[in-house]
Amino acid sequence: MYGASIMQDRDLNEYSPSRSISSKHISCSHQLCDLGSTCKSSKQQCPYTMNYLSENTSSSGLLVEDILHLQSGGEGVSNSSVQASVVIGCGMKQSGGYLDGVAPDGVMGMGPGDSSVPSLLAKSGLIRNSFSLCFNEDDSGRIFFGDQGSTIQQSTSFLPLDGIYSTYIIGVDACCVGKSCLKMTSFKAQVDSGTSFTFLPGHVYEAIAEEFDQQVNASRSTFEESPWEYCYTSSSQELPKVPTLTLMFQQNNSFVVFNPVFVFYGNQGITGFCLAIQPDDGDMGTIGQNFMTGYRLVFDRENKKLAWSSSNCEDLTLGKSMPQSPRNETLTNPLPTDEQQRVNGHAVAPSVARRAPNNPSAASSRMISCCQNWYCYLFLLFQLVSAFS
Repeated sequence: MYGASIMQDRDLNEYSPSRSISSKHISCSHQLCDLGSTCKSSKQQCPYTMNYLSENTSSSGLLVEDILHLQSGGEGVSNSSVQASVVIGCGMKQSGGYLDGVAPDGVMGMGPGDSSVPSLLAKSGLIRNSFSLCFNEDDSGRIFFGDQGSTIQQSTSFLPLDGIYSTYIIGVDACCVGKSCLKMTSFKAQVDSGTSFTFLPGHVYEAIAEEFDQQVNASRSTFEESPWEYCYTSSSQELPKVPTLTLMFQQNNSFVVFNPVFVFYGNQGITGFCLAIQPDDGDMGTIGQNFMTGYRLVFDRENKKLAWSSSNCEDLTLGKSMPQSPRNETLTNPLPTDEQQRVNGHAVAPSVARRAPNNPSAASSRMISCCQNWYCYLFLLFQLVSAFS
């Protein structure tokens, strides 16, 4: 299993293929070049264009191959460096949120598609086809490739989208606020660490927000630039007790949201808070990073399930449930050969973290840069079908 985390105060540098001795151009004939049919020559460098969920946000440029440096670990396994080949989209033209610095060190693709980082690591034989994420309350976190979780975790199955497991979708049976479980609050949601906050279908949002408003012991208020409707003032310098929010799944599995509110601070401490959920059009929701805080979330792609267990991101046990394969971890594992036949498929962009007032909390872009000395203004691409595209 391979894990990585970075410090939030680390200096970031733009990545340039010309300054990397290990970079290689990906030609239009490469099997991972989705736009190969648009090229004038098969030897031309492969282009990409991505239009993201955030309004008017896009990236276009050229694909390159380079080396991702990871650290292996686990019970009975000595720590060692692992070099793995990955696909990098070097952005030449950015728009929207990227011009505002939403992801200064890039976006890492973690979806099920062929060119995502977990897919390439699994296909090279380095890891089991699974990974876990952990977000702490201070917006730090860790990612572990090959992690299939612990024996005490709960889980729910991934659901196909149009018959294909092209993204991480789960089905919520019901929502509970405090001890009150609400009727007609079942919904499907995409689990997306690239979205900072959570969006729910309109009818589910209204039911949760109204029940939360009845149970919370605080006065309604508004905060400048807040995107949230249900906000409250704090009568003390500490956050008052807020109702719990629980997502219920099949077989009585439950997911208690540790962090359903966004807190506002002033010179004297906490000034207020908002229920950090917004309504979205349609019947599909998005489970964002704020719901993931306090958990070790396992994306078990082999068994097509999402699993979770409570974690502070420091107590992850690297045990036998997280095997590595193979053992020759110091070898560089190449991508498929450049001239192989392209596989039909369509790469759709991931969701970029939606902005929040003054603190976008886009921890995923800070955390998942994986033990490399260069941190990049780049985009690690993957095939991910967004329900909102």
